[in-house]
Amino acid sequence: MPNRNEVLIVARLSPWLMETLRATFTVHERLHETDPAAFAAAAPRITAIAANGESKVGAALMDQLPALRIVSVMGVGYDGIDVTAAKARGVVVTHTPGVLNDDVADLAIGLMIASARAIPQSDRHVRDGLWPSGAMPLARKVSGARLGIVGMGRIGQAIAQRAAAFDMRIAYTARSAKADLPLRYLPSAKALAAESDFLIVITPGGAGTRKLIDAEVLTALGREGTLINVARGSVVDETALIDALQRGVIAAAGLDVFEAEPQVPQALRDMPNVVLTPHIGSATAATRRAMAELAFANLQAIYAGQPLPSPVPECR
Repeated sequence: MPNRNEVLIVARLSPWLMETLRATFTVHERLHETDPAAFAAAAPRITAIAANGESKVGAALMDQLPALRIVSVMGVGYDGIDVTAAKARGVVVTHTPGVLNDDVADLAIGLMIASARAIPQSDRHVRDGLWPSGAMPLARKVSGARLGIVGMGRIGQAIAQRAAAFDMRIAYTARSAKADLPLRYLPSAKALAAESDFLIVITPGGAGTRKLIDAEVLTALGREGTLINVARGSVVDETALIDALQRGVIAAAGLDVFEAEPQVPQALRDMPNVVLTPHIGSATAATRRAMAELAFANLQAIYAGQPLPSPVPECR
């Protein structure tokens, strides 16, 4: 067998990517967790880490991999990767932006409509045989409503494009205003929430946005407001959200991400005014394949000495 580059896999990856990695490289699948002795023997030869958007790759792991050249993340989010530590070691971090914009934007709109029109509750109403006993309560209109978007990157803009088809009045907040966008900019999540019927969160995770959506923002959103989170669970103060939903501070929520996923608080699961999905923003066959191909392309590029298709912004 010819000498092959060695890759440490630290997360569950798509079947196509796993098969391709095994066929192309010498793969060590979670060896650092399952067999420390074997990992210590292999560590000096490992030149790449293959991760997903939920992976945690810190300085301590990188310290054990002196030949490490790249951390390739199959996912757009990379807040679990210590990029500062990677750069200090000359390690590049890559991710897979762009290819999942449509799916995440579609889900955000879907959660908004499902929450407003009580689609899951209506489904249960029919399935449980309750329709003959009476109709569902009247729901909330989406078309023409005020939409606030927290974060206006590629996915935020894709959400805005879809919302425009519903004649929604769209505003946003981000680190700075986008001069090329014909949308109203507000300086903070709280200010945006105060002028929104629906608030969609799609800002990156990490320390800078941790619990950005807190009790004050939820209070500003108000009793008729609905929160949609397709960003990271860390961006929303989950305790404050549960309290706001229980006390009627806001009307409803649609959540695809959670603070300690896959563990979801029982309080959220029990509430009838919450729509829950298990972090499926990019979970279509076509998009996961595109993400896997881009993650693999980043690995191929670094070994071929070619420009990386999609380094994270800090590594450009």
